[in-house]
Amino acid sequence: MNIREVDPSTSPLAAFGVQLRRFRTARRLTQDQLGRHVNYSGAYVSCVERADRVPSAKFAALADGVLETGGTLALMWWHLGHESLIDGFPEFAQQEAVATELRLFELAVIPGLLQTERYATALVSAAMLRGSISQEQAAERIAFRLARQRLLTRTPAPLLHVVLDESALCRTVGGPQVMAEQLGRLERLAQRPGVVIQVAPFALGERVPFTLPVTLLTLRDGTNIGYTETLQRGFLDRDVETVAEWTKGYDQLQVDALPQPDSLAMIRARRKELCNMAETPGTNGAAWLKSSYSNGGGQCIEIAPGHPGVVPVRDSKDPSGPVLRMDRRAWAAFVAAAADGEFGEV
Repeated sequence: MNIREVDPSTSPLAAFGVQLRRFRTARRLTQDQLGRHVNYSGAYVSCVERADRVPSAKFAALADGVLETGGTLALMWWHLGHESLIDGFPEFAQQEAVATELRLFELAVIPGLLQTERYATALVSAAMLRGSISQEQAAERIAFRLARQRLLTRTPAPLLHVVLDESALCRTVGGPQVMAEQLGRLERLAQRPGVVIQVAPFALGERVPFTLPVTLLTLRDGTNIGYTETLQRGFLDRDVETVAEWTKGYDQLQVDALPQPDSLAMIRARRKELCNMAETPGTNGAAWLKSSYSNGGGQCIEIAPGHPGVVPVRDSKDPSGPVLRMDRRAWAAFVAAAADGEFGEV
């Protein structure tokens, strides 16, 4: 049977078709056999492979499952007719989905692969408000970002090493609650086998070898490739010497960055700080009780009862300011200590 060759460089649809054919033949399936597995006809599969038909999202997802691609086809599908991604990124995402090891360095923000939905939404919404992207493009970016994260739960999962510049922890994205939730996700991810998260502290100064975000991928055949991006586009680099230089810099960065236990301690401390700053849901319009425990009968603090597990506390002189959320036991201990005079005369 004659197979029409398709040039993957001509269009995203052609690239999808070529990749589908490669995955199918690697699994030793005919077009009809794959079609039966995914409840589509063999003719449908043939049309997609020849780039004569745009596949459905459902087909891409089902084919990923049967062919065990790690979600590659679903990621490629997002680029078919979706122009919300910067140039160069879809090609990188295809390689990322099948990589056996990922090494990431990020500045200012948490990497997309590790973001919570609320954190990602805050970043993308800000770009939409600036007029950089449309509302439709914003929705596509969030969906694509969350779809990429499936590679973290595939079997076998890739090895993941992340070095975050300390600035990524300090920049509060989406407000204290969203940021605290994001840092909590980092802590949980670091508990997984094969995941290492480190922080490059500000004290490293000029010793940080990169001024742009960098990702190094190790593919199944042992090949290493690198990726970085500017605001306008991404760059996937396969040059052996360039990637070797990036790898050398990353290895040194791993040595200079804080060890994982110290990094997690910094992340945890930042999260607790944010939790104390976060506004307690439902405190707007709450019945605040004022304290007059200071000299002269001045009202120093207010508390809002009725919140399970916590006691919201705020400065009575700054009612629109931040709200401190104290564990109920900690609050009871504080009140008892104050009553016993442990803080001196007040």
